[in-house]
Amino acid sequence: MARAPNYGQERKERDRQKAAKKAEKQAAKVAAKERSKSEDETTSETETETAE
Repeated sequence: MARAPNYGQERKERDRQKAAKKAEKQAAKVAAKERSKSEDETTSETETETAE
């Protein structure tokens, strides 16, 4: 005999997975932004030293 579907639980599980994926993408975006920011600062310092 097949079990009765528990739509509420299935929905919560999908929403939880979606939220986890969204949080992971956001964290990756923030990390990439920080990396590019630090690279820009390093590049600026190097150019300043070279120009003098």
